Amino acid sequence: MSIKEQLTADMKEAMKAHDKDRLAVIRLARGAVRQAEIDGGHTELDDEGVIGVLSKEVKMRRDSLEEFQKGGREDLVAKTQAEIDVLMHYLPAQLSEDEVKKLVADAVAQTGAQTQKDMGKVMGLLMPKVKGRADGKMVNTLVRSMLH
Repeated sequence: MSIKEQLTADMKEAMKAHDKDRLAVIRLARGAVRQAEIDGGHTELDDEGVIGVLSKEVKMRRDSLEEFQKGGREDLVAKTQAEIDVLMHYLPAQLSEDEVKKLVADAVAQTGAQTQKDMGKVMGLLMPKVKGRADGKMVNTLVRSMLH
């Protein structure tokens, strides 16, 4: 079952269970996927494309989460975290920080990167491997820490 089909099935299940919060998040996710398809010339997205859209949605919510925490808005923090939890269900298993460190070390060794100027080479090699499976900000920070 594709991720889009899973979203539709879960939406129906949430409707039957009267789970309004989960239903709202799934509808937003389906809308974002549909919008991406329209923007892409009405081509249907495969699972990889859907993962990209959902990753972007999670990233937006994580950015908002930081701002809500800074502002002391615990009500919005809880709501946003719940939305992230629902969306994470549709993404591939996330890599741990140690796994990402190993991938970064491998990419640095492969590219022969040594300075911050070589960061583009490392990120270009690394991002396709971690797409949807690790937070880009964490990957960026780890790459920066390994390059001098």
